[in-house]
Amino acid sequence: MARGPRKHLKRLNAPKHWMLDKLGGTFAPRPSTGPHKLRECLPLCIFLRNRLKYALTYDEVKKIVKQRLIKVDGKVRTDMKYPAGFMDVIEIDKTNEKFRLIYDVKGRFAVHHITPDEAKYKLCKVRKLLMGPKAVPVLVTSDARTIRYPDPMIKVNDTCKVNISTGKIEEFIKFDSGNVCMVTGGRNLGRVGSIVSKERHPGSFDIVHIKDKAGNTFATRISNIFIIGKGQHSWVSLPKGDGVRLTIAEERDRRIAAKH
Repeated sequence: MARGPRKHLKRLNAPKHWMLDKLGGTFAPRPSTGPHKLRECLPLCIFLRNRLKYALTYDEVKKIVKQRLIKVDGKVRTDMKYPAGFMDVIEIDKTNEKFRLIYDVKGRFAVHHITPDEAKYKLCKVRKLLMGPKAVPVLVTSDARTIRYPDPMIKVNDTCKVNISTGKIEEFIKFDSGNVCMVTGGRNLGRVGSIVSKERHPGSFDIVHIKDKAGNTFATRISNIFIIGKGQHSWVSLPKGDGVRLTIAEERDRRIAAKH
């Protein structure tokens, strides 16, 4: 076996949602280690080259990034393999554009433009609550932030609204029935709906039942649920489709209707 961490990623092993073509080379950019998992992130390289088309080659991306033009969550990132992930805010000051990485209904990261007001905050799911050194309560979020002295009402699976410039929690949403959520894993990735109920299964995975705007119901594990708003009001804008997945027949009918 090879020694040390792996440094390469074959094109065919890259996550499907990156949508890299099969014949576009042997390798794919392997994301650096960072706040999001390799299979759940989008490296800046792919975002700039394959999504925004601001570069034609890997080398051109390097030239853009090294000029310190790209910010992720308010910090300049010069690593073109930096793993940007769900809810991250990507800013390009030179073009005056701001994007939020958020899943579309097909489970891919959409190129989702946001307003300057919305770019000031992001939502983070609470992964862990623990007691740090010197009995300081600490909260760990889905994007690997550790926030000290959180509100004692915040529990695991709740969502915090974090101010990007200060890193402080401004508000939070409890994990409750009736709140709107997005699915961030599994077969229903990218779907949005309100929580109907939660089933507890001690020793196994808790299951959450969700109902979307179209009245379709589906279920997924609690670890895949990310609360994005109170009641029916989402705190972040959603990409096209509003998180309602259509069947293949419905998609076809909609395409035909758009033509005529």
